[in-house]
Amino acid sequence: MRVKGINYDAGTVLGGNWRPVFDPKVVRRELQIIKQDLHCNAVGITATDMRRLMVASSFALEEGLDVWATPTLWEKGEDETIAYLVKAARMLEPLREKWPDSVVMSVGSESTLFMRGIIEGRTLIKRLGNPKLREIILSGEHNKALNKFLAKAVDAVKKEFHGKLIYKSLIWEKVDWSAFDYVGVDHYRAKDIEAKYVDMLKPLLETEKPVINTGFGYGTYENDERLAQGLLAGGDIDKTSMFLHHIPLVGRLFRTKVRAVHKRDEAWQARKLVETLDILDKAGVEGAFVDEFVFQIKTYDDDPRYDLDTASSSIVKSYEGKRGTTYPDMPWEPKQAFKAIAEFYASH
Repeated sequence: MRVKGINYDAGTVLGGNWRPVFDPKVVRRELQIIKQDLHCNAVGITATDMRRLMVASSFALEEGLDVWATPTLWEKGEDETIAYLVKAARMLEPLREKWPDSVVMSVGSESTLFMRGIIEGRTLIKRLGNPKLREIILSGEHNKALNKFLAKAVDAVKKEFHGKLIYKSLIWEKVDWSAFDYVGVDHYRAKDIEAKYVDMLKPLLETEKPVINTGFGYGTYENDERLAQGLLAGGDIDKTSMFLHHIPLVGRLFRTKVRAVHKRDEAWQARKLVETLDILDKAGVEGAFVDEFVFQIKTYDDDPRYDLDTASSSIVKSYEGKRGTTYPDMPWEPKQAFKAIAEFYASH
């Protein structure tokens, strides 16, 4: 596997900012750790704020990491999304000129669900709740609108950015890959598809373009089937307590709790991640990006009722109000998955 990556969220916005605190010193240090200790050669940087995307990308490139940049504007229509991508392309081009072989740009991520206009519904929740969703997916009727959008986006982006392009697809999106340099897919090895996991990749491998698994991960407890299916996860967080916790001033009186207590199992998460990396390597993919390095808003707690990290696919557990011991300058501690991935990447 040539591309050995981890996804790094510098601040995706959906129902709130997934990285509330963006400290450039911490970001630079985390990217150093990703390069030196995790043994990655690539990082998938996601952010909605352009400044954050550029700061994190610059730091990563300076550390010797290839950057796979995903400027992320969800819950907008086609025109606004393309205008946003064009702006991002214009800003990323100087980095590509300075590091010509080290910057790849994504023109979207699971757009059938996360962009308005392909499936009826103004919000992600409404689109997921569309009673015709299963029928639409099985019929493939979404693919025509998706490919029309992607063609327009690629044409617009190429006027500003002259590097390689990718799209981070869902496994059931049938993309016209002719305009892309890489085939990208967020492909999670959930329990119900484990037996056919590689078979589902075969149509992509047959495109004769390099295939990248742009995102997969597991939560931190055994048999975490729902949380192993990607960014739509998080159902184990009690939404009411989370809302109350984030109210200014009075929020400190409330703690976000889990909806259901699960037995924490870092060893299971680590084992499943390495198993999947090994399967992908043997299947012949060009590279993979593990979801994900850190998830600030899902913090660890010794009390399982408040251990939001069990519902997180991050490979480090975030703390609220204290530092770690392995890296005393960081507000987190590596999980077992950190060491397991580091050993896999170092030996492959």
